[in-house]
Amino acid sequence: MDFDYAHYMLTEGRKGKENVAMVSSPSKDAYRKQLAEAMNMNQTRILAFKNKPPAPVELFPREFFSLPQDKPAKLRRHIPQTSYRTLDALDLVDDYYLNLLDWGSSNVLAIALATTVYLWDATSGSTSELVTFEDESGPVTSVNWAPDGRHIAIELDNSEVQLWDSTANRQLRTLRGCHRSLVGSLAWNNHIQTTRGMDGCIVNNDVRIRSHIVEITEDMNKRFVGLNGRPQANN
Repeated sequence: MDFDYAHYMLTEGRKGKENVAMVSSPSKDAYRKQLAEAMNMNQTRILAFKNKPPAPVELFPREFFSLPQDKPAKLRRHIPQTSYRTLDALDLVDDYYLNLLDWGSSNVLAIALATTVYLWDATSGSTSELVTFEDESGPVTSVNWAPDGRHIAIELDNSEVQLWDSTANRQLRTLRGCHRSLVGSLAWNNHIQTTRGMDGCIVNNDVRIRSHIVEITEDMNKRFVGLNGRPQANN
């Protein structure tokens, strides 16, 4: 920046232009032209950079000062409004306290219809019959897959629990003496098969040993069990 030239253009330069308009001659015009060229007074801007300013020196990496990028928008999960498959279950018992459906880790759905247990393979779409019990033993009150997706526990109305191999389609053993009434809930924990009966007891069965009952716990809801074996409201 040439501050001297800027000061001259703001003060004396204006007077010079006014004097030129008042008194003008060819010799004076030639003199002023040569004087302007000698003093570099032909530029029109008062403040101007002759060269581009140097690029700033980056003392720190640029990523230290970059703003955090916005997180990508989360994709919305599409929830279908209609079912992609419908299975007929005409003989499904309408009882809230029974567990008649269970989906195993091998993508096979077990469903108990009256005295028969069916297996529906969701991968192939095929349906097969695992077992049909006699009317004296049934109906089936609960089914539950083991974690391996191969073995399944089936509870009957006579309070017996049968263990089946779904791949070989054969019965492995029967657990008896666990409850005095039907079993509505089954659960697996590795080799421990837990049953919860309508008599208010929770029984842990070790399926590896002959005396399978290893622990019995009385449920606090036992006092609310009615004469028909179903839990009653606390009045």
